[in-house]
Amino acid sequence: MAQLSAEQVPSLAEQEWAGPEALCPGWLEDEAPDGDVPGDSGDPDGATHAFEQLQSALCQEGLPPTLDCSMEPRTGFGPLDVTVCILGSPTAFLPVLLEGGTRCPGAMVLCLSPTWASRVPSESCPGAWSLLLSQGVSFKVGGHSALETFVPPRRANYVTGTFMPWEPEGSWVGELARDLDCPTGGSALLTHRLEDLLLTRWVLAGRANLPVPPTLAFVLGARGDLPAKLEVPGVRLVRLQDPQGQDSLVQEEVDAFLGGTAMEPYSQVACTVGRAESPVRHGAALPQGLDSSLQQWGVVAPSQRQALATRLREATEAAMAALLAAEDELSPQQRGGTRARTDILGVDFLLACVDDALELVALATNSQRCLETCVLAEAMGRAVGEPSGDLPRLLAEAMLHRAQCHLVEGKDILLIGAGGVSKSFVWEAARDYGLRIHLVESDPEHFAAGLVQTFLPYDSREHRRDEEHAERVLELVRSQGLRPHACLSYWDDCVVLAALVCQGLGLRGCSPAAVRVAKQKSRTHQHLQRCRRGRPPPAAFAVPCRRLQSHGDVERAAGAVPFPAVAKLEFGAGGVGVRLVEDAGQCHAHAARLWRDLRDDADHPGIGLGWGNAMLLMEYVPGTEHDVDLVVFDGRLMGAWVSDNGPTRVPAFLETAACLPSCLPADRQAQLVRAALQCCRACGLHDGVFNVELKLGPGGPRLLEINPRMGGFYLRDWIREVYGPDLLLAAVLVALGVPPVLPARPAPRAHLAGVMCLGSEHGAALAGGGGMEALRELQGRGLVRLNRLFEEVAGDGEYEEPLLSVACDGATRAEACVRLLGLCQALGIDSPRYPVEHFLSHFK
Repeated sequence: MAQLSAEQVPSLAEQEWAGPEALCPGWLEDEAPDGDVPGDSGDPDGATHAFEQLQSALCQEGLPPTLDCSMEPRTGFGPLDVTVCILGSPTAFLPVLLEGGTRCPGAMVLCLSPTWASRVPSESCPGAWSLLLSQGVSFKVGGHSALETFVPPRRANYVTGTFMPWEPEGSWVGELARDLDCPTGGSALLTHRLEDLLLTRWVLAGRANLPVPPTLAFVLGARGDLPAKLEVPGVRLVRLQDPQGQDSLVQEEVDAFLGGTAMEPYSQVACTVGRAESPVRHGAALPQGLDSSLQQWGVVAPSQRQALATRLREATEAAMAALLAAEDELSPQQRGGTRARTDILGVDFLLACVDDALELVALATNSQRCLETCVLAEAMGRAVGEPSGDLPRLLAEAMLHRAQCHLVEGKDILLIGAGGVSKSFVWEAARDYGLRIHLVESDPEHFAAGLVQTFLPYDSREHRRDEEHAERVLELVRSQGLRPHACLSYWDDCVVLAALVCQGLGLRGCSPAAVRVAKQKSRTHQHLQRCRRGRPPPAAFAVPCRRLQSHGDVERAAGAVPFPAVAKLEFGAGGVGVRLVEDAGQCHAHAARLWRDLRDDADHPGIGLGWGNAMLLMEYVPGTEHDVDLVVFDGRLMGAWVSDNGPTRVPAFLETAACLPSCLPADRQAQLVRAALQCCRACGLHDGVFNVELKLGPGGPRLLEINPRMGGFYLRDWIREVYGPDLLLAAVLVALGVPPVLPARPAPRAHLAGVMCLGSEHGAALAGGGGMEALRELQGRGLVRLNRLFEEVAGDGEYEEPLLSVACDGATRAEACVRLLGLCQALGIDSPRYPVEHFLSHFK
């Protein structure tokens, strides 16, 4: 019967012998109201007791005590400093604070007293409040911590804490976290809902379709948070208008419940009655792992244990989705603020044997008890040599990420070049992150003009005059009274112009000289060939090449570059005009056609012809082709992702297929990442998001080219889907001077395999054959991922660019490839002229 049990709170003496709580300080601290320390009248807000708890926990972890630096106030905190504030008890969040201190030193601040913080009306959100910290314990690398005072007070970018479910309005933690203008991980009101057994069983059974124990509940009066008729499997709700004189009704309901069909599988029933505001505690026994528990219960086969673990994860994810969906329907007043949402929740399951089969039954949810149990389990594991788990790292990364998202809100970003339809995601992302985009664009009729804060039309297509363009853009910016916080470009043609404007505004970014070296392909390789320091030096990744501006250059290059070789545009993009040539004659012929057909930007916009139509001849590098997308801050690698490309339609090199994650073993991926990073550093690219194209053969990585901007086509979308991080946000953070917090050990959520579609090959099947309509319908159902690159066919013949990327996901790479191949065969994308199966053959 779903009446919550209240357990007698042990005395302080009894707690010393109380099992789990002896290993995890603070296990029982939620039995007393937050800040109420028994027998300590000299510590009215509990700060002294909480500080002593922190020192005890640090000591047990073998870490140094907190250094008292409060007499020397810290100054200089500004609007670009990350501050994650944890309010209340230190024990549950200590591993998260320590991990966050390692990932982002000084950003994690523990507030132990209401006198350490204050609330002021928000300047950006009318009706909300900003939380300012005048004192706190900050955490740094190596487990070091310091008690500091902040002058002026630090503004919190993210807030969470130990909310008390039985005091939804009363605790100082809940009061400080109420109605804030920054993201807030929970609130007293949300925690109260999460710990409400009846409410959560209704959501778990009715929305997540999870089995719950047979439940009979009596409530007094109206419950506005429950439907008038609670019709969910296994839950019976009886409303009592008056607690007096209801004994016979209660007895009848109990008798009917115990004698009903729902209770038939239960041979014994134990009922406990208690107060709803005193939830059952977790500390009844020491925790142990699921796998060893299943073995103990006789589940011997590893496959069975893995299947149960998978079911448990899926059930937990279903519960989480249902609870958060119900939370989204609440008003800001019901949530405790517009920015409040549940970020940490636990779900308790019972593993029951029903008809000789193990079944999962959802019991309840909680805000921090599962977190405390996991913290205890990890501490116990470390005592016997087990490696640290991922939970503290994942939570710290999530909190820091939410803080950084808040930090960029309202920032003014000067964006140089809008790009085409393939960059449409920029405007949606800018809106979601709250960025104020001021766009400089050559096309005065560009569709993005109405999607930005300020539209500054300026024709910069002749990029050989970028120094002059930069002066004109700076004049435009000043005439509008704009004071951007950052300047950057996602469009390949405009990266040098953006670097020049950054320099003129004194904003963070790579030097124009470095971007020029990376932008011009022959110059990149020739520069790297001179970089001979390091083991191996960057020169080891360069490829012999020569610049071609005339047929005389072709003859001279033929004597220096071995054939077969690759001839392509010096400043090209998208693979347009790239061709394998077997000898000097083929090179002459290809150069003649290209110089005739592609003379300036009007002939083929967006492929670098604003820089001229010079070419280069470079040695052909055998091996598999890969993209490495890097996030670099102050020369330090913050994140890297490796994707694989399928075989091309030689002699052309237009991309055909790709997959993420890479098929390569970890050591080979590491080779690519290291080579890409060394090449970027050697060219002077120390800050930004860069896309590096390489070949990998038996002798290791060789560089094809560096794109000194975020990866194009589908890469931003895929990396976000598979791993989580957003390259666009990372680029903004780096440009603002903030090191992005990215997953330290990224684990893929799924596998993606995709194929490029061409207008010449697939136009009829996609348009006339109804293929595009079918793809959109499948996309709406989440069965495919589409990345539209152009609205219409771009270029023709050997200068054609891909029109569309079509991708399928799967739990494994093989599953994703099978789904994609079947889709392509059904829609006519696969054909003898465009053999998709061959393009996917490298992905093994």
